Amino acid sequence: MIEGISCENEMEFLSQCRIGAMLLNGDRQILAINEEGKRLLGETEAGSVLREELGPLLTDHSEKEYINTGFGKYIVKHPVPVPGDLPDGSVLVGFRCADAEYDSVIKTAVLNKMKEGVVLCDRMERLTYLNYAAAAIDSLVPDKVLGMKITDVYTMTDGSEAALPRVMKNGSPDLNIRQRYNTVGGDRVDIVANAWPLTEKGKILGAVNIVEDWRRIDELQKQIVDLQEKLSRYSKNTAGKSSALTAKYTFDDILYKSSTMGLVVEQCRQVAKTDSSVMLYGETGTGKELFAQSIHNASSRANGPFVAVNCAALPENLLESLLFGSVKGAYTGAENRAGLFEQANHGTLLLDEINSMNISLQAKLLRVLQEGRLRRVGGSQVISIDVRVLSNINVSPYEAIASNLLRQDLFYRLGVVNINIPPLRERKEDIPELIRFFMHRNNRKFMKHVRGIDERTLEIFKNYRWPGNVRELQHALEHAMIVMPDHASEITSQYIPHRLLEEEREESREEPVKEIPVYNTAGSDIDHHLKDLEEELIRKALAENRGNVTKTAKALNLSRQNLQYRIRKYGIDTEQIKRGL
Repeated sequence: MIEGISCENEMEFLSQCRIGAMLLNGDRQILAINEEGKRLLGETEAGSVLREELGPLLTDHSEKEYINTGFGKYIVKHPVPVPGDLPDGSVLVGFRCADAEYDSVIKTAVLNKMKEGVVLCDRMERLTYLNYAAAAIDSLVPDKVLGMKITDVYTMTDGSEAALPRVMKNGSPDLNIRQRYNTVGGDRVDIVANAWPLTEKGKILGAVNIVEDWRRIDELQKQIVDLQEKLSRYSKNTAGKSSALTAKYTFDDILYKSSTMGLVVEQCRQVAKTDSSVMLYGETGTGKELFAQSIHNASSRANGPFVAVNCAALPENLLESLLFGSVKGAYTGAENRAGLFEQANHGTLLLDEINSMNISLQAKLLRVLQEGRLRRVGGSQVISIDVRVLSNINVSPYEAIASNLLRQDLFYRLGVVNINIPPLRERKEDIPELIRFFMHRNNRKFMKHVRGIDERTLEIFKNYRWPGNVRELQHALEHAMIVMPDHASEITSQYIPHRLLEEEREESREEPVKEIPVYNTAGSDIDHHLKDLEEELIRKALAENRGNVTKTAKALNLSRQNLQYRIRKYGIDTEQIKRGL
């Protein structure tokens, strides 16, 4: 108890110190509350009863309890002195804002759940945070190293600069990098890291490094490479039989009726006669690998291995040793292993999603393609290879180059021939043929007896945009045939996925096409001038929205149907706009 200071004066003083205070009687009625208390609690006045959610303020728990007073607003109990004139049976309760504190506690709890290590430093290169995973990877006690300079905690074994200072200096991230260092505790560590500078309004605040123990990746690498070697041996031991390194599909497996697809197939048949590199690009689900396998099987390399690797599925360091192989001792746990280039010798290597490959690794790949020779990771022996390289990309290569996702010189090497696989919405005459094929296959798979699809549902299929292309069509038919009762023999709209029906309803709700009235003035060409202006406006809006019709329609305050009418009217090629040609 503090003698000589009144309860009223203390509450006012606490308010000036940004501490809320309430005087409560035994019935939880608020006898008085200071200004800071009113600000923190909102709509709380003397004479009211303490709200139920504020009950923890009356407990004597030693641990902090964060009390939510509104969305994103938190307070915690704060100890206050007992004034000399405290009324009998009453209690003075103090509390303060804890928004930032709660936010920090929650975020720290989340970071400590991550399996990846998270390391933070400030702009002075002082270590400010290690999550549990980072402390375990580095064998460090956070309380002993926080506040120390990065260079005093970590020493790079190859003499290079640590990632955190480097990205702050360069102002750009450094992704998927291999780092080896010694810690202040004497441990040797081998990691894969992604480092970013942290900025606000152009000013560097610090940097973050998200790291993964290379030992975990190394185990994954061993499993993948071991599997590749087993597949390779199996392929050699099963000559003349179907094997894991053999392309399955041929051009006869490609179903089409449209002239658009027919032209693509003919181009690919011609390409198959040569050894030139081919880049296939098209949206997800268009069947790029189907074409790649068909090209291999129609080529002079058909009896050689066909090896495919998804560049988006593996980190840079793993992908490098997987492609080029490794020698024992190149890194921790490294063994003498042949890479995919060697396994695909005298055959074909398919690089799927090549735009996902790190730019620095693309430079190494380019050198191998130019020289026809490689060195395994950590090795000095030069190995000659004879491999035809095909590549897939799900965006226009020119767009990938502009976005710095694909090296221009690598594109010229890989894309000697470029084949664009058209999306399903541009070859809708192929839909009935594809439906028949998938229906027949699903009949065998699900032991059904479905004979056809009704007219309305077929029309829905033809009018749908198919953003997932043939793969989405395949899944839509599989969905319908799974949910159909066993006695049903025809696919109707009640069985197809809901999203197809939603788009149909959306189209039907749009207003009818209206022409903008044009008033001819005698002796003038104002109507032609206005039409030219309208076409120019539409082309500009489409370019700004990368050819997206829905976004363009919204930008022009037109319905999608109205915009499509005008696109047809002016003969605008939206696909050409998307490709940036």
